[in-house]
Amino acid sequence: MTDRRSLLALAAGMPLLGARAALAQAPAAPAPLAADDPRMTERSIGRAGAPTVIEYFSLTCGHCAGFHRETMPRVKRDLVETGRVRIVFRDFPLDAVALAAAQVARSLPADRYEPFVATLFQQQDRWAFARGANPQEELFKIAALAGMSRAQFDEAIGNQALARGILEQRVAGQQQHNVNSTPTFVFGSRAVPGNMAFDRFAALVAEIR
Repeated sequence: MTDRRSLLALAAGMPLLGARAALAQAPAAPAPLAADDPRMTERSIGRAGAPTVIEYFSLTCGHCAGFHRETMPRVKRDLVETGRVRIVFRDFPLDAVALAAAQVARSLPADRYEPFVATLFQQQDRWAFARGANPQEELFKIAALAGMSRAQFDEAIGNQALARGILEQRVAGQQQHNVNSTPTFVFGSRAVPGNMAFDRFAALVAEIR
């Protein structure tokens, strides 16, 4: 069985098309998650039935952090809370640190997922890139504030099946929406890569059919 270190090593630094190869090359993959595993159910905000935008992001992506710091607050206030759009979040980790963070986020109760992700983006320099810091320990400090115990945290980042499920979601994004960078937003059937200002985002929402 592939241990956690080996699985993360497969993901670390992999090129944008490498998740598929990582999954294929694993000598003995962990058993897949159950289809109804609550950790991999949809994470979204917004009114059911509203036009839907899918966001593919990596928690260590600076462009993703820029969008969540600068644009997302207004998107939530002016578009989500007014019922004009629903946003579905899809993990697309670009490295091992992002994969571990996604595992932690997915292991929290569903209603804490989006606030936790928002916090990770707000504090990205602190936990992911702080010089001399241990990303895992800094990540735990933030997870603890979200109500996660050390035992729960260690189980989350050590869960091979969960890591595989997240990587499989990444592969699905590549196959279904041709995602090859983060952030990528899917407006209806149109995939648009890159950080963007609110006006551009709102204009693309208005075009969803």
